[in-house]
Amino acid sequence: MTPGDEHDYGESARTDESHGYGGTRLRLPENDPYGGARRGGRSSSRSLVTVVGVVVLLIAAIAFANRGGDDSSSTTASEGPADKPNPTSTTATGTKPVETKTGGIPSGFARTQQGAQSAAANYAVALGSTGMFQQDSRHDLVDTVYTTAAAAKLQTAMDQAYSADFLAKMGLDADGKAPEGNTFVSRVVPVGTTAQTYSDSTAKVAVWYLGLIGMSGTTSTDPVTSSWKTWTFDLAWTGGDWKIVDDQQQDGPAPVPGDDAAATSDEISKAIEEYGGFTYAR
Repeated sequence: MTPGDEHDYGESARTDESHGYGGTRLRLPENDPYGGARRGGRSSSRSLVTVVGVVVLLIAAIAFANRGGDDSSSTTASEGPADKPNPTSTTATGTKPVETKTGGIPSGFARTQQGAQSAAANYAVALGSTGMFQQDSRHDLVDTVYTTAAAAKLQTAMDQAYSADFLAKMGLDADGKAPEGNTFVSRVVPVGTTAQTYSDSTAKVAVWYLGLIGMSGTTSTDPVTSSWKTWTFDLAWTGGDWKIVDDQQQDGPAPVPGDDAAATSDEISKAIEEYGGFTYAR
């Protein structure tokens, strides 16, 4: 589990921009409210948080419930030409992942492969939210999505990782709050999931996602940037639901960045306030 690695989305953004990826470039607004600032000092924050196994990032934007896949036979290549993707891999099933929530987090997932994938996607969203930066909500989040044993091992380490010094580097005060007039952004947007292994008691699910993190505001020197990651969860069926036993992350796969003009801080802040998240299904 490597939560700290996810705090440096800006690192990936800078690398992508500097290399250009074959001429593709990131366009900033003519009047950049961030003052042309770029994220700095992320390497120190990364080492500070690497000891923990939860990443803090992001969620936000769009995705709907697509394919349910607890029947492995439904995704075999035999159903279509080998050189074409199986249509069932992206077809919406119309099956809602859950009807209940615990502490605001979807819960009560089905004891199926689809249920495990839905749980992993929704847990990634929860663990990538701004709630991870405040102690009380972080404790609740960890207790909700991890097994009892895993949560007990994580709480103290995570409190140390999310220290006042680390929060200050993110532009937050000791309580994890943003300065007045600024909006702190931390969201995970799942793009897809896959069950690497599955049984009725354990599952290993990878979540490919887009992360957003940074401070939006006219005085911010740490603008909101994006990054692509894959978050893999080891899940166990316990207490009538899927819970996280362990997790780890890796960079990418990241697409070539488009030639999109960066939004102003006001536009980012307004979008964060207006657009909520989703309950994700597979």
